[in-house]
Amino acid sequence: MNKTNATRLLESRKIVHEVVEYDYSEDKLDAVTVAESIGADPENVFKTLVCRGDKTSYCVFCIPGNYELNLKKAAVASGNKKIELIKLKELQPLTGYVHGGCSPLSMKKEFPTFIDESAIMYDTFYVSAGTRGMQLKIDPQILKNLVNAIFCDLID
Repeated sequence: MNKTNATRLLESRKIVHEVVEYDYSEDKLDAVTVAESIGADPENVFKTLVCRGDKTSYCVFCIPGNYELNLKKAAVASGNKKIELIKLKELQPLTGYVHGGCSPLSMKKEFPTFIDESAIMYDTFYVSAGTRGMQLKIDPQILKNLVNAIFCDLID
């Protein structure tokens, strides 16, 4: 199994997690397809989205894979009036991760991070391990603490 910056961080801190590998297709990188590939509910597989706010610059949002980010709720949560998703070409230079493999852990720089409050319903949930074809199964509270995230309402 390949190691990523996210898995190295968890291993170095001896944090309980599971790495789940799956086959993926370049044209199907969405979280719902990932959920199907690993046999999980789409509500339990969270996608990581990076946005730019008008006041606080970049922010990271983790939401269930079968939902869209409510930009108004994201703006309020992050202290912005307006927020927008960054362009795909900006993702790797900014975070170190590619589309379909963006983990909220171990980005090039720490950004304010927000996790949809539905995560607290689960003992564990899935987020990207930092590369396509790998997911981390982790306690949402542990992830929250690692990235100094805030649980809040981000979806409709």
